Amino acid sequence: MERPGERLKRVREKLGLTYRDVERASQQIAEHRGNDEFIIALSRLADIENKGTTPSIFRMYSLCAVYCLDVGEVLGWYGVPSDEVVPEGLRIKHRATHAAAFGHQREVTVPLPLEASLDPAKTTFLSETIRKWGKLPLSFLNGWEVKEFRYGVIGAEDWSMYPILHPGSLVAIDDTLRRIGGGKWTSEVDRPIHFLEHRQGYLCGWCSLQQDRLMVQFHPSSQKNVALFDWSEIDVLGQVVGVAMLLESKARRPIRSAATPAESRDL
Repeated sequence: MERPGERLKRVREKLGLTYRDVERASQQIAEHRGNDEFIIALSRLADIENKGTTPSIFRMYSLCAVYCLDVGEVLGWYGVPSDEVVPEGLRIKHRATHAAAFGHQREVTVPLPLEASLDPAKTTFLSETIRKWGKLPLSFLNGWEVKEFRYGVIGAEDWSMYPILHPGSLVAIDDTLRRIGGGKWTSEVDRPIHFLEHRQGYLCGWCSLQQDRLMVQFHPSSQKNVALFDWSEIDVLGQVVGVAMLLESKARRPIRSAATPAESRDL
C-alpha cells in the first residue's frame, strides 16, 4: 500500500513543484497567518515524503493549500477518518447536555443495509443486521440543513425534558430564534424549548421572563425545580427546532433531581 508521504510526493511531482517551490509557498502562508509553524523546510518535506514523518497540523494545512488537496482526504491517508468525528462523538455518552459542532461537515457515516436505496420522501426499513457502513448527507435527518443550525446533545443523565427530549437525543438549534415569550402555543409539544448555556454548562427548557430574570421550567415528569437566572449568568443559544432520538431509553431515573445553586424553590 502506498504510504501517505509517497502520495504527497506524487501530487507534488504532478504539479511540477520542487522542494524549494513548496518551501517558498509555505513561507507565504506562514507570513499571511503570522505563524512560522506553517513553514515546511526542505529537510522536513524530505522526511515527510521519504521517511514517513507525519506532518504537524500546521504543515498539513500548508501542504493541502499548496497542493490544492482536501484536508479531510489527506487526514484519511494517515488513518484519521475526519468524516466520522461526529458519529464517533455521538457514541460517547456524556452525562451532561452539551453543544455539538458539526462545522461544515456535509455527510455523516450511518449504518445501511446491503444494497439499500434510501428515499427521504418514503418510509424505509433499515435492517437490524447491519451489513455495512455508508454515508448520508446530514440533511437527510428530518430534512435538516446543516449550515442553518447549531447542534446539541442531551446528556445521558439529563431527564429534565423527558419524555419530549430523551437522554442522548441529538437536537437542532435555530440560533435566530432567541427571543423569549413570542408566539402562541396550545400544548407542551408546541411550546418552544430553548437551548441555554450557563456557567456550569448547558440545559434545555421552557423559558419565560420574570422582570429582569429568566425563568426556566422543565417537564413535570422530571420533578426538577424551576430555575431562575440573571441575564448575566446565562446565554440563550436558540430554540430547539428538530430532534433525533430513540423512543425508549434503556434506563429511567425517576428520582427527584437535586437542585443546582441557580435553581429556586418551586413557583
